[in-house]
Amino acid sequence: MAGHSQFKNIMHRKGAADVRRSKLFSKLAREITVAAKLGTPDPDMNARLRLAIINARAENMPKDNIERAIKKAAGAGGENYEAVRYEGYGPGGVAMIVEALTDNRNRTAGAVRSYLTKNGGALGESGSVAFMFDRVGQIHYKPEAGSADKVLEAAIDAGADDVASDESGHVITTTFESMGEVAKRLEAALGEAETVKAVWRPQTTTSLDEDKAVTMLKLVSALEDDDDVQEIYANYEIPDAVMAKLASA
Repeated sequence: MAGHSQFKNIMHRKGAADVRRSKLFSKLAREITVAAKLGTPDPDMNARLRLAIINARAENMPKDNIERAIKKAAGAGGENYEAVRYEGYGPGGVAMIVEALTDNRNRTAGAVRSYLTKNGGALGESGSVAFMFDRVGQIHYKPEAGSADKVLEAAIDAGADDVASDESGHVITTTFESMGEVAKRLEAALGEAETVKAVWRPQTTTSLDEDKAVTMLKLVSALEDDDDVQEIYANYEIPDAVMAKLASA
């Protein structure tokens, strides 16, 4: 029975991982389709599409899926997605920015409001928390791209603002406006990046106790499960001692 139970647990985890991957691919495909529809289907001539493809490859999205998403943009009819940004607060006063691609603003706004309300938060007005974040570009490279010194030198030459290197890789930060140009220069020096993204970086963080941390993680999970939600940014921080308790629970 123990072996049977272990098998069921493994299959359950595998099934959950497959669902998460399917959702991720769906969101990546949506971004590719929107990027191709807004510009041209040629990534060499469409910076947003190029970045979307790079980020899809980083998640091992099959080439066929990428090509299908690009072709979908050229098809007649279908959904017309628009980018929408929601701002609000999570448990403990955590500031949050949620980015979505939706074909129904009312549906998505209602869903985001519901997630926040059910988890001790509230949806705010546009601009209510964005001032607490900086809009920057982040370019990720795997450790194999080179030593910390090599990447730092390449980043300086490319006009980046900051570099953080550790055993998991290199994170290069740029201004939002210069992200595309810096990424292009870095590619010439280091090869193609793992991901290139515009992100909202919090200026300060809010520390959460165990109860608030549990609620916050539930809120993030609910948002991630929503097909319309593309990215979630929040200024919370969970202390190591609290993370250790949650991990052992």
